[in-house]
Amino acid sequence: MENVILGISAYYHDSAAALIINGDIVAAAQEERFSRIKNDSSFPKHAIRFVLNEAGIEVSQITKIAFYDKPFIKFERLLETYHAFAPRGLKSFISAIPVWISEKLFFKKMLKDELKKLGATHFKLFFPEHHLSHAASAFYPSPFEEAAILTLDGVGEWTTTAIGVGKGNSISLLKELHFPHSLGLLYSAFTAYCGFKVNSGEYKLMGLAPYGNAKGDDYLSFRQKIEKELIDLREDGSFLLNMNYFDFATGLRMYNQQRWLKLFGFEALPLNAVAEQKYADLALAVQHVVEKIILKLAKTTKELTGLENIVLAGGVALNSVANGKLRRSNLFAKQWIQPAAGDAGGALGAALAVHHIVDKKERSAKGADAMRNASLGPAFRHDEVEAVLKKYGSVYQNWCGDQKELNRKLAELIKEGNVVGWFQGRMEFGPRALGYRSILADPTNEEMQQKLNLKIKKRESFRPFAPIVLKEDVQAYFEQKDESPYMLHVAPVKKEICGEFPLEFVTWQLTEKLKYKKGLLPAVTHVDGSARVQTVSKERNPKLHDLLSAYKELTGTGVLINTSFNERGEPIVCTPDDAFKSFMRTEMDVLVMEDYLIIKNEQSIDESLFEKEFNLD
Repeated sequence: MENVILGISAYYHDSAAALIINGDIVAAAQEERFSRIKNDSSFPKHAIRFVLNEAGIEVSQITKIAFYDKPFIKFERLLETYHAFAPRGLKSFISAIPVWISEKLFFKKMLKDELKKLGATHFKLFFPEHHLSHAASAFYPSPFEEAAILTLDGVGEWTTTAIGVGKGNSISLLKELHFPHSLGLLYSAFTAYCGFKVNSGEYKLMGLAPYGNAKGDDYLSFRQKIEKELIDLREDGSFLLNMNYFDFATGLRMYNQQRWLKLFGFEALPLNAVAEQKYADLALAVQHVVEKIILKLAKTTKELTGLENIVLAGGVALNSVANGKLRRSNLFAKQWIQPAAGDAGGALGAALAVHHIVDKKERSAKGADAMRNASLGPAFRHDEVEAVLKKYGSVYQNWCGDQKELNRKLAELIKEGNVVGWFQGRMEFGPRALGYRSILADPTNEEMQQKLNLKIKKRESFRPFAPIVLKEDVQAYFEQKDESPYMLHVAPVKKEICGEFPLEFVTWQLTEKLKYKKGLLPAVTHVDGSARVQTVSKERNPKLHDLLSAYKELTGTGVLINTSFNERGEPIVCTPDDAFKSFMRTEMDVLVMEDYLIIKNEQSIDESLFEKEFNLD
């Protein structure tokens, strides 16, 4: 009898659904990709329908459903927190509690009602703890038979950080740090203060940090104030936040506005405003503090477990700069990070926890990465792609059966400075575009970063772009030996590639640093001489590997820019319709969907049909 388990995360941010059958990961996707609402937190009805359709099963065939945390314990934490901080937080209490009393106290009924709408009537419902879901998402798909586990995020029920051990089909959590002392919420507070949106802008703060001046007086002052006033850090990596400076426990914002103004000497940057140098210095200061804490926690994890391998999950595990430093510390022989490390991955972890811990089933994919390159979302048939192109009157070339010739043509187009929308196979699960819904371009073009940011992605000019590189060539360009298929590690670019920065470079202002050409790969080399590397192997992604090989044969460079196929504020594209819409709205030059090639400046597209469909100006 098949063990069919549906995992769900919902109602906070980044809702998702995942389906496993007899322990094998069949499909997983975030709700935002279908609803087109960034970080959609609603019940993932579209994602659930997709995973069932992908598996070719009816909802009645589900044997168990796992939700990624325990709502009642979360409610307990809410009540105890308001009581502990009273009379502070009255306004927040009045806002939050009625919602819990009217809806969330009846959470199980609400969840069952939503599932009934999809046709699910007979199933067992399980609620693994939040950090157990994270731990399960990290350990069970990893290639390790035994590994240390470190989970780091904002908060689950009470836990914000957990250290554990995975062995065979079992997981044991050994140590926990509890709310309100949270690394994720500390980083989110600085995210908000520097003008970015909490729960979606943290990676922007990480991208801004390298523009800071680590030798400047502002940076040194900010770091000292963070370590002296905001956080009490212990040698084992545990810490206490000074809650006089934070309002997230009971307030309506992350930080105490007046205290932070007095501490740092300047006000919070308005949302999406242009950052000045002092905000970059502040971002760098908190990034370095977070890295220091993570390394201490990893050291403690090593001491507690004595194991050679480590797996990580939770939103903080998406901090690729910290991940790269942990890898280069050599504390652990090998490291594996869940590519959907945030709450979306909790849906997968919840399902895996039920299969292995509740049902006591052994792991089937021992010694292998079970995430299938995170290519777990929808794919589309050739006739579905062609129907979209005909719908908009697009003239296209069909290269069906001649992938190598198509890739040679794309290599030439990229070399000529064209930006390519790349839509292939099953969509990625998690926040990173890994070569299935990507935008590709020439990394040697010094103007490409600005072009992509301003004309295509329509986002902040300081944002870096990641390189994809042939797995066999990674050591020729980057200070990295291991495979990095999920774009979760930042590594230094080799000196002979990025060149020597002027001695006075660190003292330059943010705008000056932006203009500086950085070596042979300027479009993917960040201002600190680093890059967030993704390796591409023939085994994992043969089409993308073939394109990189064609580009290398043509130019001598086995590297391309890879950024997510979306515009600012939009989720990554899911369908051919989404892709064509984004292609037309931006200054992308080329679109390739499966074996169909569209070149904007050469081929006619009936823009009136497109404008009518999408109500564009």
